[in-house]
Amino acid sequence: MKELIALERLTGLIAFARVASTGSFTAAARSLSISPSAVSKSIQRLEQNLGVALITRTTRSLALTPEGRDLHERALRLLREAEEIEQVAMSVRSEPSGTLRIAASLPIGIHVIAPALPSFRQRHPKVAVDLRLGDRFVDIVEEGIDVAIRIGELADSRLLSRRLAAHRLGCFASPAYLAARGAPSHPEDLETHDTVNFRYQSSGHVLRWPFRVGDRDVELVPPSGITVDASEALIAALVAGGGIGMSASFVAAPYVARGELVPVLADYAVERDTITAVWPESRRSNPAVRAFLAHLQAVFPNRKAASA
Repeated sequence: MKELIALERLTGLIAFARVASTGSFTAAARSLSISPSAVSKSIQRLEQNLGVALITRTTRSLALTPEGRDLHERALRLLREAEEIEQVAMSVRSEPSGTLRIAASLPIGIHVIAPALPSFRQRHPKVAVDLRLGDRFVDIVEEGIDVAIRIGELADSRLLSRRLAAHRLGCFASPAYLAARGAPSHPEDLETHDTVNFRYQSSGHVLRWPFRVGDRDVELVPPSGITVDASEALIAALVAGGGIGMSASFVAAPYVARGELVPVLADYAVERDTITAVWPESRRSNPAVRAFLAHLQAVFPNRKAASA
Protein backbone atom coordinates (compact mmCIF):
# COMPACT_ATOMS: atom_id res chain seq x y z
CA MET A 1 0.00 0.00 0.00
CA LYS A 2 2.85 2.41 0.83
CA GLU A 3 4.40 1.78 -2.58
CA LEU A 4 1.03 2.48 -4.25
CA ILE A 5 0.61 5.76 -2.37
CA ALA A 6 4.16 6.80 -3.20
CA LEU A 7 3.62 6.06 -6.90
CA GLU A 8 0.35 8.00 -6.92
CA ARG A 9 2.05 11.01 -5.37
CA LEU A 10 4.92 10.79 -7.84
CA THR A 11 2.42 10.79 -10.70
CA GLY A 12 0.74 13.83 -9.19
CA LEU A 13 4.06 15.64 -8.82
CA ILE A 14 4.89 15.02 -12.48
CA ALA A 15 1.48 16.30 -13.59
CA PHE A 16 1.77 19.33 -11.29
CA ALA A 17 5.27 20.18 -12.58
CA ARG A 18 4.04 20.10 -16.17
CA VAL A 19 1.00 22.27 -15.45
CA ALA A 20 3.10 24.81 -13.56
CA SER A 21 5.66 24.94 -16.37
CA THR A 22 3.23 25.14 -19.30
CA GLY A 23 0.58 27.28 -17.61
CA SER A 24 -2.36 25.09 -18.63
CA PHE A 25 -3.85 21.66 -18.05
CA THR A 26 -4.28 21.12 -21.79
CA ALA A 27 -0.62 21.80 -22.60
CA ALA A 28 0.51 19.63 -19.70
CA ALA A 29 -1.74 16.80 -20.84
CA ARG A 30 -0.36 17.07 -24.36
CA SER A 31 3.24 16.88 -23.14
CA LEU A 32 2.42 13.83 -21.00
CA SER A 33 0.25 12.16 -23.68
CA ILE A 34 -2.75 11.86 -21.34
CA SER A 35 -6.11 13.61 -21.07
CA PRO A 36 -6.59 17.01 -19.34
CA SER A 37 -9.07 15.38 -16.95
CA ALA A 38 -6.44 12.81 -15.93
CA VAL A 39 -3.99 15.63 -15.20
CA SER A 40 -6.60 17.50 -13.15
CA LYS A 41 -7.58 14.43 -11.12
CA SER A 42 -3.95 13.54 -10.46
CA ILE A 43 -3.23 17.03 -9.09
CA GLN A 44 -6.43 17.02 -7.02
CA ARG A 45 -5.34 13.74 -5.40
CA LEU A 46 -1.90 15.24 -4.74
CA GLU A 47 -3.47 18.29 -3.08
CA GLN A 48 -5.68 16.05 -0.94
CA ASN A 49 -2.72 13.92 0.12
CA LEU A 50 -0.61 16.97 0.98
CA GLY A 51 -3.48 18.86 2.58
CA VAL A 52 -2.69 22.11 0.73
CA ALA A 53 -3.94 23.87 -2.39
CA LEU A 54 -1.24 24.10 -5.06
CA ILE A 55 -3.13 25.82 -7.89
CA THR A 56 -5.77 28.53 -7.90
CA ARG A 57 -8.10 27.86 -10.83
CA THR A 58 -10.39 30.30 -12.63
CA THR A 59 -12.40 29.95 -15.83
CA ARG A 60 -9.70 31.81 -17.79
CA SER A 61 -6.39 31.15 -16.06
CA LEU A 62 -4.56 29.42 -13.26
CA ALA A 63 -1.97 30.58 -10.74
CA LEU A 64 0.26 28.82 -8.24
CA THR A 65 -0.37 29.31 -4.55
CA PRO A 66 2.66 30.15 -2.36
CA GLU A 67 2.84 26.46 -1.43
CA GLY A 68 2.56 25.57 -5.11
CA ARG A 69 5.46 27.85 -6.08
CA ASP A 70 7.67 26.24 -3.46
CA LEU A 71 6.70 22.72 -4.50
CA HIS A 72 7.16 23.51 -8.20
CA GLU A 73 10.91 23.97 -7.86
CA ARG A 74 11.23 20.75 -5.90
CA ALA A 75 9.03 18.87 -8.35
CA LEU A 76 11.11 20.08 -11.28
CA ARG A 77 14.30 18.76 -9.70
CA LEU A 78 12.64 15.40 -9.10
CA LEU A 79 11.35 15.29 -12.66
CA ARG A 80 14.75 16.12 -14.16
CA GLU A 81 16.43 13.43 -12.08
CA ALA A 82 13.82 10.89 -13.22
CA GLU A 83 14.37 11.86 -16.86
CA GLU A 84 18.14 11.57 -16.44
CA ILE A 85 17.70 8.04 -15.10
CA GLU A 86 15.52 7.22 -18.11
CA GLN A 87 18.05 8.67 -20.53
CA VAL A 88 20.91 6.70 -18.98
CA ALA A 89 18.90 3.50 -19.33
CA MET A 90 18.07 4.33 -22.96
CA SER A 91 21.69 5.13 -23.84
CA VAL A 92 22.68 1.58 -22.91
CA ARG A 93 20.69 0.35 -25.90
CA SER A 94 22.62 0.71 -29.13
CA GLU A 95 19.48 0.63 -31.33
CA PRO A 96 17.26 3.75 -31.31
CA SER A 97 13.87 3.01 -29.78
CA GLY A 98 11.13 4.52 -27.66
CA THR A 99 9.21 7.76 -28.16
CA LEU A 100 11.02 10.77 -29.66
CA ARG A 101 9.32 14.08 -28.85
CA ILE A 102 10.08 16.79 -31.41
CA ALA A 103 8.94 20.42 -31.24
CA ALA A 104 8.96 22.88 -34.14
CA SER A 105 7.17 25.92 -35.47
CA LEU A 106 4.29 25.26 -37.87
CA PRO A 107 6.14 26.21 -41.11
CA ILE A 108 9.26 24.14 -40.37
CA GLY A 109 7.21 21.27 -38.99
CA ILE A 110 4.83 21.11 -41.95
CA HIS A 111 7.26 21.78 -44.79
CA VAL A 112 10.49 20.20 -43.52
CA ILE A 113 10.16 17.90 -40.52
CA ALA A 114 6.90 16.05 -41.24
CA PRO A 115 7.93 15.04 -44.80
CA ALA A 116 11.21 13.68 -43.40
CA LEU A 117 9.61 11.46 -40.74
CA PRO A 118 8.57 8.47 -42.92
CA SER A 119 12.13 7.93 -44.15
CA PHE A 120 13.43 8.34 -40.59
CA ARG A 121 11.07 5.64 -39.32
CA GLN A 122 11.98 3.34 -42.19
CA ARG A 123 15.53 3.44 -40.88
CA HIS A 124 14.52 3.29 -37.22
CA PRO A 125 11.17 1.45 -36.96
CA LYS A 126 11.42 1.07 -33.18
CA VAL A 127 11.22 4.84 -32.71
CA ALA A 128 7.75 6.36 -32.34
CA VAL A 129 7.74 10.07 -33.24
CA ASP A 130 5.59 12.59 -31.38
CA LEU A 131 5.77 15.84 -33.41
CA ARG A 132 4.41 18.94 -31.68
CA LEU A 133 3.86 22.09 -33.73
CA GLY A 134 2.92 25.59 -32.69
CA ASP A 135 3.98 29.21 -32.45
CA ARG A 136 4.43 29.09 -28.67
CA PHE A 137 8.06 29.13 -27.53
CA VAL A 138 8.52 25.78 -25.79
CA ASP A 139 10.76 25.28 -22.76
CA ILE A 140 12.01 21.90 -23.91
CA VAL A 141 13.70 21.03 -20.62
CA GLU A 142 10.61 21.58 -18.50
CA GLU A 143 8.19 20.09 -21.05
CA GLY A 144 10.15 16.92 -21.74
CA ILE A 145 10.93 17.62 -25.41
CA ASP A 146 13.82 15.63 -26.85
CA VAL A 147 14.68 17.83 -29.86
CA ALA A 148 13.39 21.22 -31.00
CA ILE A 149 13.95 22.90 -34.35
CA ARG A 150 14.21 26.66 -33.99
CA ILE A 151 15.06 29.68 -36.08
CA GLY A 152 17.83 31.68 -34.42
CA GLU A 153 20.91 31.14 -32.34
CA LEU A 154 21.06 29.30 -29.03
CA ALA A 155 20.04 31.45 -26.06
CA ASP A 156 19.49 28.78 -23.39
CA SER A 157 22.73 27.63 -21.76
CA ARG A 158 21.04 24.39 -20.66
CA LEU A 159 20.78 23.25 -24.28
CA LEU A 160 23.10 21.78 -26.87
CA SER A 161 22.70 22.93 -30.45
CA ARG A 162 23.56 22.17 -34.06
CA ARG A 163 23.27 24.70 -36.85
CA LEU A 164 21.41 23.14 -39.78
CA ALA A 165 20.98 25.71 -42.55
CA ALA A 166 20.62 29.38 -43.32
CA HIS A 167 17.15 30.85 -43.11
CA ARG A 168 16.78 32.57 -46.49
CA LEU A 169 13.95 35.02 -47.17
CA GLY A 170 12.95 35.91 -50.72
CA CYS A 171 10.04 36.92 -52.95
CA PHE A 172 7.93 34.51 -54.99
CA ALA A 173 5.03 34.70 -57.42
CA SER A 174 3.14 32.36 -59.73
CA PRO A 175 4.13 32.08 -63.41
CA ALA A 176 0.62 33.23 -64.38
CA TYR A 177 0.89 36.42 -62.34
CA LEU A 178 4.33 37.24 -63.76
CA ALA A 179 3.12 36.57 -67.30
CA ALA A 180 0.28 39.03 -66.80
CA ARG A 181 2.07 41.73 -64.82
CA GLY A 182 5.77 41.23 -65.48
CA ALA A 183 8.53 40.79 -62.91
CA PRO A 184 9.93 43.66 -60.82
CA SER A 185 13.62 44.38 -61.32
CA HIS A 186 14.12 46.29 -58.05
CA PRO A 187 12.39 46.16 -54.63
CA GLU A 188 11.04 49.67 -55.21
CA ASP A 189 9.05 48.30 -58.16
CA LEU A 190 6.81 46.42 -55.72
CA GLU A 191 4.81 49.62 -55.27
CA THR A 192 3.17 48.95 -58.65
CA HIS A 193 2.47 45.24 -58.02
CA ASP A 194 -0.14 43.24 -56.16
CA THR A 195 1.43 41.79 -53.03
CA VAL A 196 0.46 39.34 -50.31
CA ASN A 197 1.85 40.07 -46.85
CA PHE A 198 2.22 38.10 -43.64
CA ARG A 199 0.95 39.18 -40.20
CA TYR A 200 2.50 37.69 -37.04
CA GLN A 201 -0.13 36.04 -34.84
CA SER A 202 1.89 36.75 -31.70
CA SER A 203 2.20 40.53 -32.16
CA GLY A 204 -0.27 41.48 -34.89
CA HIS A 205 2.50 43.26 -36.78
CA VAL A 206 2.93 42.78 -40.52
CA LEU A 207 6.18 41.51 -41.96
CA ARG A 208 8.69 44.15 -43.00
CA TRP A 209 10.26 42.77 -46.18
CA PRO A 210 14.07 42.70 -45.94
CA PHE A 211 16.25 43.14 -49.01
CA ARG A 212 19.97 43.33 -49.60
CA VAL A 213 20.56 46.40 -51.76
CA GLY A 214 24.21 46.97 -52.52
CA ASP A 215 26.13 46.77 -49.26
CA ARG A 216 23.21 47.48 -46.94
CA ASP A 217 19.99 45.88 -45.77
CA VAL A 218 16.72 47.75 -46.29
CA GLU A 219 13.17 46.95 -45.19
CA LEU A 220 9.96 47.76 -47.04
CA VAL A 221 6.27 47.27 -46.33
CA PRO A 222 4.67 47.25 -49.78
CA PRO A 223 0.93 48.00 -50.02
CA SER A 224 -0.87 44.67 -49.88
CA GLY A 225 -4.37 43.76 -50.96
CA ILE A 226 -4.13 40.46 -49.07
CA THR A 227 -2.69 39.94 -45.58
CA VAL A 228 -2.65 36.53 -43.88
CA ASP A 229 -1.33 35.17 -40.57
CA ALA A 230 -0.20 31.70 -41.66
CA SER A 231 2.59 30.82 -44.07
CA GLU A 232 0.48 28.11 -45.71
CA ALA A 233 -2.23 30.65 -46.52
CA LEU A 234 0.33 33.04 -47.97
CA ILE A 235 1.72 30.35 -50.27
CA ALA A 236 -1.78 29.30 -51.33
CA ALA A 237 -2.63 32.90 -52.28
CA LEU A 238 0.58 33.24 -54.28
CA VAL A 239 0.04 29.96 -56.15
CA ALA A 240 -3.47 31.16 -57.03
CA GLY A 241 -2.03 34.28 -58.66
CA GLY A 242 -2.60 36.71 -55.79
CA GLY A 243 0.61 38.61 -56.45
CA ILE A 244 4.13 38.70 -55.06
CA GLY A 245 4.89 37.61 -51.51
CA MET A 246 7.88 37.03 -49.26
CA SER A 247 8.51 33.60 -47.80
CA ALA A 248 11.23 31.48 -46.27
CA SER A 249 12.93 29.44 -48.97
CA PHE A 250 12.22 26.12 -47.21
CA VAL A 251 8.48 26.85 -47.36
CA ALA A 252 8.46 27.85 -51.04
CA ALA A 253 10.95 25.22 -52.26
CA PRO A 254 8.42 22.41 -53.03
CA TYR A 255 6.22 24.83 -55.00
CA VAL A 256 9.20 26.14 -56.95
CA ALA A 257 10.22 22.57 -57.75
CA ARG A 258 6.73 21.85 -59.13
CA GLY A 259 6.72 25.04 -61.18
CA GLU A 260 3.87 26.59 -59.16
CA LEU A 261 6.02 29.48 -57.92
CA VAL A 262 8.98 31.38 -59.34
CA PRO A 263 11.63 33.31 -57.35
CA VAL A 264 11.38 37.08 -57.79
CA LEU A 265 14.07 39.67 -56.97
CA ALA A 266 16.43 36.80 -56.15
CA ASP A 267 19.49 39.06 -56.30
CA TYR A 268 18.09 41.02 -53.35
CA ALA A 269 17.19 38.03 -51.13
CA VAL A 270 18.64 37.98 -47.61
CA GLU A 271 19.78 35.36 -45.14
CA ARG A 272 18.54 35.86 -41.60
CA ASP A 273 18.73 33.72 -38.48
CA THR A 274 20.00 30.17 -38.80
CA ILE A 275 17.74 27.12 -38.52
CA THR A 276 19.05 25.31 -35.44
CA ALA A 277 18.38 22.00 -33.70
CA VAL A 278 18.51 22.15 -29.90
CA TRP A 279 18.29 19.40 -27.29
CA PRO A 280 18.87 19.07 -23.53
CA GLU A 281 22.20 17.95 -22.12
CA SER A 282 20.41 14.94 -20.65
CA ARG A 283 19.61 13.72 -24.19
CA ARG A 284 23.23 13.80 -25.39
CA SER A 285 23.60 10.00 -25.40
CA ASN A 286 20.02 9.12 -26.34
CA PRO A 287 20.27 6.84 -29.43
CA ALA A 288 17.00 8.11 -30.92
CA VAL A 289 18.08 11.74 -30.56
CA ARG A 290 21.47 11.04 -32.11
CA ALA A 291 19.83 9.19 -35.00
CA PHE A 292 17.37 12.02 -35.64
CA LEU A 293 20.12 14.65 -35.58
CA ALA A 294 22.01 12.62 -38.17
CA HIS A 295 18.83 12.41 -40.26
CA LEU A 296 18.41 16.20 -40.08
CA GLN A 297 21.82 16.64 -41.66
CA ALA A 298 20.49 14.88 -44.76
CA VAL A 299 17.29 16.94 -44.66
CA PHE A 300 19.32 20.18 -44.61
CA PRO A 301 22.09 19.46 -47.15
CA ASN A 302 23.29 23.07 -47.14
CA ARG A 303 23.93 23.07 -43.41
CA LYS A 304 26.80 25.00 -41.88
CA ALA A 305 29.35 23.62 -39.45
CA ALA A 306 27.79 22.11 -36.34
CA SER A 307 28.17 23.93 -33.08
CA ALA A 308 27.87 20.83 -30.94
